[in-house]
Amino acid sequence: MRPPLDGIRVVDLTRVLAGPFCTMLLGDMGAEVIKVEGHEGDPVRRQGTLKDGLSWYFAAFNRNKKSVVIDLKTDAGKELLARLIETADVLVDNYRPGVLAKMGFGAERLAELNPQLVTCNVNGYGSTGPYVDRPAFDFVVQAMSGFMSVTGAEDQPPMRTGLPITDLVAGLYAAFGVVNALHARRHNGRGQHVDSAMANGILSLMAYLASEHFATGQLPPRTGNDHPLVAPYGLFTASDGEVAVAPSNDTVLRRFLRAIELEHLLDDPRFSTNEARFPRRAELRALIDARMRTESQAHWIEVLNRAGVPSGKVQDLAEVFADPQVRAQEMVIDVARAGAAPVRMLGFPVKLSQTPCTVRLPAPELGEHDDEILGPLRRA
Repeated sequence: MRPPLDGIRVVDLTRVLAGPFCTMLLGDMGAEVIKVEGHEGDPVRRQGTLKDGLSWYFAAFNRNKKSVVIDLKTDAGKELLARLIETADVLVDNYRPGVLAKMGFGAERLAELNPQLVTCNVNGYGSTGPYVDRPAFDFVVQAMSGFMSVTGAEDQPPMRTGLPITDLVAGLYAAFGVVNALHARRHNGRGQHVDSAMANGILSLMAYLASEHFATGQLPPRTGNDHPLVAPYGLFTASDGEVAVAPSNDTVLRRFLRAIELEHLLDDPRFSTNEARFPRRAELRALIDARMRTESQAHWIEVLNRAGVPSGKVQDLAEVFADPQVRAQEMVIDVARAGAAPVRMLGFPVKLSQTPCTVRLPAPELGEHDDEILGPLRRA
């Protein structure tokens, strides 16, 4: 079966992470993604661990793409890009808002070149407002968005999350926006602009915290691994390590306490309701830990899941990638590469029954597809 975006051509002016993640997703969905690079290439080509001359970091976010080299500092390069844009359905960049226009590719020029073109800019703070011209980096956006203020332990400084989540969310939403714009084009025949900001994306993920603040005016505290509204919840100590347990309502909590033979605690007025439990959650945790220390992680995970209580081990990445469930979902894949060992990376997370999204091409060498893509344009 043809993949969902088969026949769609994407001109990719992005580099580093947020933008390439967007175009990688579009490529996984079947689009032909043409990565336009300068003579030095995307700087990520030289970052991370190199194996057989390839950055596996670069490989992970630039699969299903073709690479061409165009010097956009020259008039000839800009003319070549213009011809390429005329053949495209989508143009994605992650310059600061307005930079592409200064290069001679503002909205009017792009509409003249290709009225049906969907354009997408992945940026830090959006294309309007007082922060438009600010440089953006994941760490700073996590801080300014409020995300860091709710991450970490209550008695410790704010913490960033363990991965560049604002970059990844911006890229994810950008791909979502592009697909929406392509669908709209089927109805009206016109392209449109998609603006995906790191700050907006991460802020949108905090909707439930925002709702509490809007309703009460109170600031949500940092709660570490505890739930901000429900107790007990979090990591509990077995004889050989931690077990993550999420009894998110009274029904599941009763199953949890019954499974660990502490159901009688619900008859104690200190713990009978969530309102009573929450301010005493440290006291309740101590009682639960004392019981769970008598058995192993494996014992409790088996007992709790059999009882319908969400629970699991805190796994490191090696354990995750060896997990039979991860393997069954084809979330670890090996991508063949000519003249070198396969590159191991993560698979596409959403499984479509009729039009699966797959990895068809390994990450390209710099300029690997110049003749295929640019040759016809130069001869035209």
